[in-house]
Amino acid sequence: MKAESATSCSIARREIKGWSAVTLANSQIAVTVLPQKGADIYSFIDQASGIDVLGKTPWGLQPPGSAPRAGAHDFEFLHNYEGAWQELLPNTLFPSTYEGKRIPMHGEVATLPWELKIERDDDEEVRICLEVQCRQMPLALVRRMSLSRSSSVLTIDETLRNYSDKQVSFVWGHHPLLGAPFLEAGCRINTGAGTVHIKEPAERATFTLAPDSLSTWPYAARVDGSKADLREIAGPESGTHDHAYLTDFKQGWVEVENPRIGLIFRLEWDPAVFGWLINWRPFGGSRTAPLEGIYGIAVEPWSSDWNLDAALAAGTALSLDAGRTLSTTLKASVWAS
Repeated sequence: MKAESATSCSIARREIKGWSAVTLANSQIAVTVLPQKGADIYSFIDQASGIDVLGKTPWGLQPPGSAPRAGAHDFEFLHNYEGAWQELLPNTLFPSTYEGKRIPMHGEVATLPWELKIERDDDEEVRICLEVQCRQMPLALVRRMSLSRSSSVLTIDETLRNYSDKQVSFVWGHHPLLGAPFLEAGCRINTGAGTVHIKEPAERATFTLAPDSLSTWPYAARVDGSKADLREIAGPESGTHDHAYLTDFKQGWVEVENPRIGLIFRLEWDPAVFGWLINWRPFGGSRTAPLEGIYGIAVEPWSSDWNLDAALAAGTALSLDAGRTLSTTLKASVWAS
């Protein structure tokens, strides 16, 4: 085992609730991934405060083989949804059909095991490589996650490959949920979006934003006729549940700040690949199984604002010709404000 200084990088393996886990860490942040559970990014911890910025569901991560949560039905993504951060490919949102095959809600890769390789493990940098192959579509994804010494930035380099002899269409996204103890009333979100779309209500009993409305960030119309400032984050006692779809990015970025504890989470991406940010806002008002009681805010870069069926109909789906690849990079960080 290598000798470690206070500022060196490290990789550690362990189990969490029966799932294999690997943690990349330095003096600034510690990031834990669950390779066998869709390569979920399970935690993203600020080392100075010990705070994990990623939100967890009230029921938390369940062991492998656990029964699906009541109300999850055939939505595999929801069978053991613990919050945290998932990757969505080749579909987002509701199930779709592609060339006669059912593509699950939020895609395939979030519910498949990924192959893990450690590519670098020394004092200056740690890097892991995670690989997965879709079963319903001829797409293979490689995700490299790296952390440098004394850096607060996790770099995620991804390459998607079409290994078939014909063009393949798809949609792609990431699904990070931020939550307590990082998230609380008084936190604020900001982003490089220009336009806000509000579509159907997230939950009929507890939604507040006016459906089928269009506005300029950071504002949106409420159902009562007033104007909402979407930068403001309410506490779980508000009992509301909304979705906002943000687009028209010149640069892809979002920040969520907790001014009370002086901590900021930032996510950056290429808007040429992920042109939308899906802003799920379950502020204690999620009351429908299997997502009851969630408190958090999701900041989800997606390539489309809806699922694969809708993207194909609108001509907005991504596509790869036979044998071609698509590469992109995301950067996630947390630091004291």
